[in-house]
Amino acid sequence: MIPAEIIEKKILLIRGEKVMLDSDLAELYGVEVKHLKRQVRRNIDRFPEDFMIQLSKEEYEALRYHFGTLKRGEHSKYLPYAFTEQGVAMLSSVLSSEQAVKVNIEIMRAFVRLRQMLSSNADLARKLDNIENKYDTQFKLVFDAIRQLMQPPQPKRRHIGFKRENEGK
Repeated sequence: MIPAEIIEKKILLIRGEKVMLDSDLAELYGVEVKHLKRQVRRNIDRFPEDFMIQLSKEEYEALRYHFGTLKRGEHSKYLPYAFTEQGVAMLSSVLSSEQAVKVNIEIMRAFVRLRQMLSSNADLARKLDNIENKYDTQFKLVFDAIRQLMQPPQPKRRHIGFKRENEGK
């Protein structure tokens, strides 16, 4: 089966929604993107706008350039679709292969884990705020450090150009 980490990395936040791209889903299901899109078009009444959105050109470009998610020439000339959790669940009814059903179960579990993680992080932040309000400024540094640890790690940027001999010493 597909490791949970791989599925979780394919869940993106677009327009404030947790979604998965048609190309990622097709890869997981073991079908071509055009087959997935064809099945969706044949059953379009099952995919209202809260189940599936088509990315705008700007969103497509942002994904392509900022995240390296979409590479020119590897994907359809049409703008990709992004499926919400409900849309992914609906895909299992239009892609009826055994692999699609098994993969869908794992994807649903990944969405649930992500929702639980976000919920527990929000609860922790609320509790931290309550504790911080009870204590004076002497603990402000501690609370700031805890908040920093709660933030997702920022990707490291590579140094571009040549490094001078005296730099970094």
